[in-house]
Amino acid sequence: MAPNVDPYNREITYLRVSVTDRCNLRCIYCTPVKDLKLFDHADILNYEEILKVIRVATEVGIKKVRLTGGEPLIRRNFVHFVESLCRMPRIEDLSITTNGVLLKKMAGPLFEAGVRRINVSLDTLNPLKYTKITRRECFDAVWNGLQIAEAVGFSPIKVNVVVIRGLNDNELLRFADLSVRKPYQVRFIEYMPIGRDGDWTPEKYVSSDEMKSKLKTFGPLRKIPRPTHGGPAERYRFESAKGEIGFISPLSHHFCPSCNRLRLTADGKLRPCLFADDEVDIKTPLRNGCSHEDLRVLFQEAIARKPREHHAETLEKGECLRLMSTIGG
Repeated sequence: MAPNVDPYNREITYLRVSVTDRCNLRCIYCTPVKDLKLFDHADILNYEEILKVIRVATEVGIKKVRLTGGEPLIRRNFVHFVESLCRMPRIEDLSITTNGVLLKKMAGPLFEAGVRRINVSLDTLNPLKYTKITRRECFDAVWNGLQIAEAVGFSPIKVNVVVIRGLNDNELLRFADLSVRKPYQVRFIEYMPIGRDGDWTPEKYVSSDEMKSKLKTFGPLRKIPRPTHGGPAERYRFESAKGEIGFISPLSHHFCPSCNRLRLTADGKLRPCLFADDEVDIKTPLRNGCSHEDLRVLFQEAIARKPREHHAETLEKGECLRLMSTIGG
């Protein structure tokens, strides 16, 4: 069996890397209103350590890397780190997930560093509602950052929308229109039960099937085939649209059978499944001077521990007690 194949014959090729738990927003579904506990600086992997871990990951079959946070763009010297990563052999796809607040000034440098794919989290097109969701007045900065990223040449630009009943579920048609006017891939994400102190309740959950039903009033959706090594989004396009619509349905339509990812948290834990707090500590062995081969073994251990499926349900909290901000987007 190949070193990157798990017990259920899934080929693990994708690593999501959180470079920080810090963020310049305080989104209601990601961070608590008070008592937010951040990692000490010494607890977070430094760039040299992250590069070492990713290099080993590529040797066991990882081909796709996404950099996340917190908010990755706020970490000092991030562009220099990205330049180093872009020169690493075996990485076929490098992308970044950002909240977009700093994108206006950093889109150009990131593109010059070698990044071509970017995801921007934007849950509303209403500035006042944006402030309610993020607890910050940064809508204009994010919108301007999107325009700069488009002008610089990023493609694809994906806009991530976590849909929450009673908050932004009445904006589906506005986002549909955005996908027609702009070359963006708007991706509607089901609200997930993550974190012991999270804001999730069954009443706030909207299934992808319900979203599709509402979007039918906008026009017919034409399905786009999913690439062999693509992500979990079910992709569609409206007629004559410049962009796309996608649905990510971790609760209503599990994509566990095709899950190809691991997560590396900012504090150095390899996480086989987003929804379960089973983790492999990679930071401690790394700082204790473990060998290159030891790191390979730890990666293979994480792959071997991937569960068949997650156990998060729409009617109750799942097995993920960590806050999303400490896991990585």
